[in-house]
Amino acid sequence: MINKNNIITIKKPPHFSFTECLWFLDRNYDDCAHSVKQDAVWKALKLGEDLYLLRIYEKDKFLNIEVLVGSVNVKSKKLIEAFVIEWFDLNNDLESFYSALKKDKQLAYMYKDFYGLRLMGITDLFESLCWCIIGQQINLSFAYKLKRRLVEQYGTKMEYQGSLFYIFPDFKILAGASTDELKEMQFSTAKASYLISIAKAFSEGKLSKNILRTLPDMESRHKLLTSFRGIGTWTANYVLMKTIRDPNCIPHGDAGLLKAFINHNIIEDKKDSKNIKLFFERYKNMESYIVIYLWRSLAIQ
Repeated sequence: MINKNNIITIKKPPHFSFTECLWFLDRNYDDCAHSVKQDAVWKALKLGEDLYLLRIYEKDKFLNIEVLVGSVNVKSKKLIEAFVIEWFDLNNDLESFYSALKKDKQLAYMYKDFYGLRLMGITDLFESLCWCIIGQQINLSFAYKLKRRLVEQYGTKMEYQGSLFYIFPDFKILAGASTDELKEMQFSTAKASYLISIAKAFSEGKLSKNILRTLPDMESRHKLLTSFRGIGTWTANYVLMKTIRDPNCIPHGDAGLLKAFINHNIIEDKKDSKNIKLFFERYKNMESYIVIYLWRSLAIQ
């Protein structure tokens, strides 16, 4: 039975589809970061020192957040609201993006077919960077397996009604791990070293979300990120797009993105940087969103 005192409501913004967002969160990968079932997403998270388990679903014009584990008070309500708003990118007005999309003869169909899809973020910078490092040069299915092994070993576990939910490891814990421990989970020596090195950078205060946000522009944020071992151009761009939400960030060279370009006859050659540049000029300051929609298009091939 639902306790109404544990329900937080957020009014859905224009151009929002919970169904499209759920599709993104449930693409048949074994993602231990959340669980999608019964038209809702279940998410365990740590806010401050407190643990929460949320069930997020839509009802009429609202997103309902049912707090299954954790207390609801004025402070926690604000923190939970802020998390969901950031995760689902609810404060972003898509009017300009959709206006540009509808004028694009090649991609106008996306307005109807993918209407309301939001750029689902990874709100925690450390988790975002680790996920990129984990996924380097391997397929997604294996990447999710490695992620699960890491999270089950070093993360926080919550049990609710017979189901287990996990929270990504704190950087302080991973900073104390050894490369041999990670290699036993089938991480390569390089990846194990990168993950521990990044965890130590966070522990030592050399890198954080706040540090990135205080920098004046995307170029300076990109420069700082790529100064750390294991963070290349693609990883920096992905993190700036998904976590810092720089609207004009493009994961150049991404295999899926290049495939989508070819599928839509935007380019014929993957090395055609000129036409790629011309394409993105049509979506100035909306680049990250058109990237997400191009990735989405790959699912209908």
